[in-house]
Amino acid sequence: MTAARAPVEEEPHRSRFLHIAVVLKLIHHASAEGSPVPILLAPGPTEVAPAVLKAASHPAESHFSQSFADVFGDTLSSLRPLFQCTDPQAQPFVLGGSGTLGWDFVATNFIAEGEAVLCLSTGFFANGFYNCLTAYGADTTKLTPTAMGRAVSLDAVAAELRSKQYKAVVATHVETSTAVLTQLKPLSDLIRSISPETLLVVDAVASLVSEELRFSEWDIDIVLTGSQKALSCPPGLSITMVSSRAIDIALQQYSSQQKQRGWYASLPRWLPIMRSYEAKKVGYFATPPTQLFEVWRRHKAKAASVREAISQELGLVLLSTVPEEQANGLTACWLPEELEAKDVLGSMLKKGFMLSGGMHAELGTKYVRFGHMGYSAFGEETHVQQGLEALKEVFAEFRKVDADEGDGDSGYASPGSV
Repeated sequence: MTAARAPVEEEPHRSRFLHIAVVLKLIHHASAEGSPVPILLAPGPTEVAPAVLKAASHPAESHFSQSFADVFGDTLSSLRPLFQCTDPQAQPFVLGGSGTLGWDFVATNFIAEGEAVLCLSTGFFANGFYNCLTAYGADTTKLTPTAMGRAVSLDAVAAELRSKQYKAVVATHVETSTAVLTQLKPLSDLIRSISPETLLVVDAVASLVSEELRFSEWDIDIVLTGSQKALSCPPGLSITMVSSRAIDIALQQYSSQQKQRGWYASLPRWLPIMRSYEAKKVGYFATPPTQLFEVWRRHKAKAASVREAISQELGLVLLSTVPEEQANGLTACWLPEELEAKDVLGSMLKKGFMLSGGMHAELGTKYVRFGHMGYSAFGEETHVQQGLEALKEVFAEFRKVDADEGDGDSGYASPGSV
């Protein structure tokens, strides 16, 4: 199966993946004149709905105009139900930048130099958040799970919270590099029972919309995300929801510190701007085309179908084997010993689908990640099903090549090795 989609102008993207050279080379060939751009089944950036692409073609407006204030104000107000935030004193922030800017936003505004932060590390991006906080001078402690593909145990978190006073606990809701889900409500309940003043900070870049997240009900202080994953918008926006308690802490910290620690990501500078724009929103609230609860349900159902196809039909082992720790927006699976990520990624890209390789420093070539978030999961398109059919074809081709070579011991071989 080869994906069919009209060619569009390609934008350059930076990639941290281990298979960068292979992927970029294949993208170059796939995006040649007359060739379709591959459908994105990576865990971000994701496919963008046609209506969003059309809206993005609107001419630029002055940020001082009333029309811009109306649209941006309505956008900020619409984020509240998206995060399930019912606190009127909490504030959403939308800044130009990637989801990673949220790390700097947290480090700059809520954690003073030398304050203790407990970081729950489930993979590459959780480690990145840890490194960011450390670079800003936080006294960081990293907790790791007992095995790759697992979340950090609550018992380990409880022991640390009882050992000393932490200013914040930082958790990555869905770790993009491993597809591991951290359950937030039990974590929040634990923190509030042992150290109620500790801030709960959540990186939801790969989880907002695809996973259930209830900001106010679960007593979360800060949630950061980006526009390019399950929100199915183009890259370029850093989106953060901040509780009223966390805002008070940031303002108090700002007034007491002798030297300002940041400029662009400074909450005291952005807070009046966001409040001003949100106050100028239009006088009605339009119901989104698909309710958030239905979006959660669709992501969950799509994830179950992908995991079933990969594990039962293809016989591959999932990286995350505990059901309650499996993400709804992406699936990571181990490859047979005879194959590396570049074999599968290259063959899939030739069929018009872009998946992602692993990001673990030692195991990155041994597994792949299949994204099923955003428009491809809750829209009317059949991207995910097409991608699964293509993946089945790829593994069938690997088996055929191996059979042609007459090797009865190995189950797979790369077509490129013939």
